[in-house]
Amino acid sequence: MIVVRLSGTATSKLSLQQKLLHLNWELVLLIVLTASIGFAMLFSAANGDFHPWALRQLIRFSVGLLLMLAVAVTDIRIWLRAAYPIYVVCLLLLAAVELMGSIGMGAQRWLDLGFFQLQPSEIMKVGIVLALARYFHGVDSEDAGRLSNLVVPVVFVAAPMALVLRQPDLGTAGVVAMVGAAMFWLGGTRLWQFATVAAVAASAIPLGWQFLHSYQKQRIFTFLNPETDPLGSGYHILQSKIALGSGGVFGRGFLEGTQSHLNFLPEKQTDFIFTVLAEEFGLLGGIGLIVLYGLLIAYGTYIAYRARSNFARLLAMGLTVNFFLYVFINIAMVMGVLPVVGVPLPLISYGGTAMLTVLIGFGLIMSCWLHRDTYINRRGGAFW
Repeated sequence: MIVVRLSGTATSKLSLQQKLLHLNWELVLLIVLTASIGFAMLFSAANGDFHPWALRQLIRFSVGLLLMLAVAVTDIRIWLRAAYPIYVVCLLLLAAVELMGSIGMGAQRWLDLGFFQLQPSEIMKVGIVLALARYFHGVDSEDAGRLSNLVVPVVFVAAPMALVLRQPDLGTAGVVAMVGAAMFWLGGTRLWQFATVAAVAASAIPLGWQFLHSYQKQRIFTFLNPETDPLGSGYHILQSKIALGSGGVFGRGFLEGTQSHLNFLPEKQTDFIFTVLAEEFGLLGGIGLIVLYGLLIAYGTYIAYRARSNFARLLAMGLTVNFFLYVFINIAMVMGVLPVVGVPLPLISYGGTAMLTVLIGFGLIMSCWLHRDTYINRRGGAFW
């Protein structure tokens, strides 16, 4: 195999057709394969019908795939310049939820656009990575740990967290915090600073408990002992564990899952879709999906490693961490390792905003690959 190394200038002068040719199509194939498993599971969750979930998800994925490719071929320097405006737009959308958001399942998290229900907290996960990648790109790694250089990025993370907590959405706020922490670490923040923040956060838990909503406290109690209320708050996780166990090693077979098809398993098309997969395809099916996720995460990490500019490295790695958190939290949640917090399984769970957010994230990662040899100076203004 002959590998052609393109310089930043050469990459920027490529035609659209040439850029598409140089994309990492193995990564695209992995994304399509993973999403196809999601279509099959949504088809099964609807008892062998493409309606109401599988067909809509397929249409959303097709649109998102085209958007992903458009994002991928866009010059990485354009994304650097647009990072702060994108973050501001995401923040304004979160503020708009507070004023005119739609209420669903007891929370105000969506904006009704008529043809689409937009969840701004999902796209903020990309916006926060873009903003922090640009900020830490402009700060020397040796100076990133100075307290004066941490004020702005702390505000970047705290502002969306405050708005998301008001919806209320503790799970998404936690993901934003973890993605922000990862970006701080990648940007060069010192270990003792992390330890200090962790100690302060731990000491503030008793105070923070007083501000939790009653259903959030109940989720924690249920996580600790779901058997105390098997027909109420503990019902979801108990049924999920039953479905996971009933699948065995090889599963019951496609369309043969009893927990989902007899409607014992709640939210089977969204939060608990991994359980549908595990019941029908067993331990091997679950491991197979996890392997696909592992390959996607490995590709993202490799692309970050190969990038020449600090912005591309931070962006690719931050988005990869975000994707990992989606996977880890959802699977740990349905297994009872973490409390149920409503984080979707990427490319598998039914949902438009989450699907588009993940695909846009991969588009940015592929843009980092396509422009991996592009040099951007610290100021991000002049480049060559």
